[in-house]
Amino acid sequence: MIVAHPFVLLLDKYRRRTHHFIAKLWAFATIVPFFKIEYEGLENLPPPETSAVYVANHQSFLDIYALLTLGISFKFISKTSIFLYPVIGWAMFFMGVIPLKRMDTRSQLDCFKRCMDLVKKGASVIFFPEGTRSKDGKLGDFKKGAFSIATKTGVAIVPITIVGTGNIMPSGKESLINPGYVKVIIHKPIQGTDSQSLCNEARNAIASGLY
Repeated sequence: MIVAHPFVLLLDKYRRRTHHFIAKLWAFATIVPFFKIEYEGLENLPPPETSAVYVANHQSFLDIYALLTLGISFKFISKTSIFLYPVIGWAMFFMGVIPLKRMDTRSQLDCFKRCMDLVKKGASVIFFPEGTRSKDGKLGDFKKGAFSIATKTGVAIVPITIVGTGNIMPSGKESLINPGYVKVIIHKPIQGTDSQSLCNEARNAIASGLY
């Protein structure tokens, strides 16, 4: 990523597909030797050149790794403290991950504006609309930020259900890795002009893959 970065900024500043390809290989190398990953609904993924807002449930730190194996060039939001981690934080910086200071209203507003700008310029973004990892695997309430961005920019919402990551690496117990498998379910894209309706429809789609 370091070597490619100047060329990426020059030729592909917003999508950064080269960095995401490297991240995909990294994710596969991290996941495949240890547990099986299955996919359902790959035909529902929008074309690579089409920007979209992806939303997924959140159970574990492994969720991002599972999503990176899809090979989608998307931006996501992460706590600023994660950027300080060696290697992982540096990779996130090169990929254009958006930093967030939790409980900071100005930082939240800046994240929203950056996501809007990225989508308008052809990039995709992914949100975990629960806002944090689920402690018990149950789907929490959704925040409407992702759906507001979709309605304001006119792009589709793509709901994704992630199954199994919470059992393998439970929230709050990152040092414990259990055996298991991961399933990623891509649901049909949805569009609309009402953010609350989109939020409800996406949550129902994600929930359908969990139960």
